[in-house]
Amino acid sequence: MFNAKTCNIKSVILAKVGMTMVVIGAFLVTQALAQPYPAKQIRVVVPFPPGAFNDTLGRTIAQKFVETGFAQAIVDNRPGAGSTIGTDIVAKSPGDGYTILGVAVPFAVNATLYARLPYDTVKDFTGVIHAGSTPNMLVMHPSVPVGSIKELIALAKAKPDQLNYASTGSGTSNHMSMELFKLMTGTKITHVPYKGSAPALVDLIGGHVMMIFDNTPNVLPHVKGGKVKAIAVTSLKRSELAPEVPTVDESGVTGFEVSVWFGVVAPASTPRDIVSRLNSEISKIIAMPDVRQRFVNGGVTPIGGTAEQFTEHIRNEVAKWGKVVKATGARVE
Repeated sequence: MFNAKTCNIKSVILAKVGMTMVVIGAFLVTQALAQPYPAKQIRVVVPFPPGAFNDTLGRTIAQKFVETGFAQAIVDNRPGAGSTIGTDIVAKSPGDGYTILGVAVPFAVNATLYARLPYDTVKDFTGVIHAGSTPNMLVMHPSVPVGSIKELIALAKAKPDQLNYASTGSGTSNHMSMELFKLMTGTKITHVPYKGSAPALVDLIGGHVMMIFDNTPNVLPHVKGGKVKAIAVTSLKRSELAPEVPTVDESGVTGFEVSVWFGVVAPASTPRDIVSRLNSEISKIIAMPDVRQRFVNGGVTPIGGTAEQFTEHIRNEVAKWGKVVKATGARVE
């Protein structure tokens, strides 16, 4: 028999239980949100393989996060597709400060180098910190009859498309340095991409390719060993690592500059206070004597600065390299 009174009592009980669950749920959410950042492990995604400075930076940050007691942290190397695989992982991660990305020049170049990307370089990320920078150095095999930038330009114009250069892949600073050089000098030099600096330098030393713009620390030992010859560096000022080597700018290509930069970004949805906290902690890390020495050993100058300054730097780099990519027709589908 239907009992209205019993039914009403059950409804009231169910309603109270439901309200209690809502209150408990809200309490748990509030407690979770109230936990001070960081409350769990931070993942530092490095979209490059181990070995180069990109990886060194990520490992240094993770190590110091742990040593200083700031947070537990791990490095997650996700190389491939010109660094776009690891970058996409972070683009699609929650903006909670627990997944950050180590970036370098390809991060900005890929915005126009690729016909389609699964993320938007500018809209999907926010800068955290500009960690450091280093110039590239143009080096050649000793058999190439060139000893200066002017001589290279003359030879390249006399033999269009007959000279070649190595890079560590499309969109890298090695690739873009030469594409900018070709654009500014009106020369034609053939691109030979490799999967990393090591195999490119092996072939350069072996005489299979003629030249490369590579990170100064990577090539300097081979210069000192007489295996390759240094022609110029890409910074506006001479490198402290090799003050005897002129800049491309002072060698006649006025205004030529390529800064091989390194930094950290986070998903764009990351709250400003968390971005500021990360910026502050990484700034402290960069200032540590042992870390600064690690940078110097890698030929990298520590930079630092605010998150907003690095965000603006990325925007400027996207615009700069976008012009070079469009002018040269470089493209990765």
